[in-house]
Amino acid sequence: MNLYAVKAIYSFEMSRAVRTLMQSIVSPVLSTSLYFIVFGAAIGTRIAEIDGIAYGAFIVPGLIMLQLLTQSISNAAFGIYFPRFTGTIYELLSAPVSPLEIVLGFVGAAATKSIVLGLIILATAALFVDLHIAHPIWMLTFLVLTAITFSLFGFIIGIWADGFEKLQIIPLLIITPLTFLGGTFYSIDMLPPFWQKVTLFNPVVYLVSGFRWSFFGVSDVNIYASLGATVGFLLLSLLIVWRIFKTGYRLKT
Repeated sequence: MNLYAVKAIYSFEMSRAVRTLMQSIVSPVLSTSLYFIVFGAAIGTRIAEIDGIAYGAFIVPGLIMLQLLTQSISNAAFGIYFPRFTGTIYELLSAPVSPLEIVLGFVGAAATKSIVLGLIILATAALFVDLHIAHPIWMLTFLVLTAITFSLFGFIIGIWADGFEKLQIIPLLIITPLTFLGGTFYSIDMLPPFWQKVTLFNPVVYLVSGFRWSFFGVSDVNIYASLGATVGFLLLSLLIVWRIFKTGYRLKT
């Protein structure tokens, strides 16, 4: 394996995050802080606790997951699409770099940026609410697995997209609505029985629920189901990426 190539791609993508600090870090943190202020003030005064947890603290895992999913996809998708758009992808294709090394470089950088963002949002949340993490190892496990998984999905989108509009279709029209309806701001136990069953078909429910369990020890679905779903999404994304390169797809415009 050409580790120098992986390091070069990874370093370039990380340096791009530093150059676009306002967009990569500051903007998501500010928007999440607004969620805390708005929902904490508007809904927190009406809902004191959910499952014995203060409402302000209850929404923290969901808000982190919301930004983690959308930013992982956006970072990876833009990272691989922009060289295709500018034509610099041919420099990469002409170099002795394998598809695996390309994936490791781009996905690794996107996942790293998302994990750092998630930790910053977590630290910011501690300024608003009294926050304790019951299972810190599991919290980091869910954080890392989710960041890698959705960075892989973002990489797939970046290969598939043939315009900047398509880069935003899945994050805006699919991921964000699923996250909002996946228990980010509420427990699905608060829903009528019929809608509880319908909500279980939302895959994001398992991600949010498992991540919330790592904070408070309570979840809407079984923790093993959440872990299984997270690992399943990771394996699915790996399979799709493998099939893309196995069928001879080329990273060209």
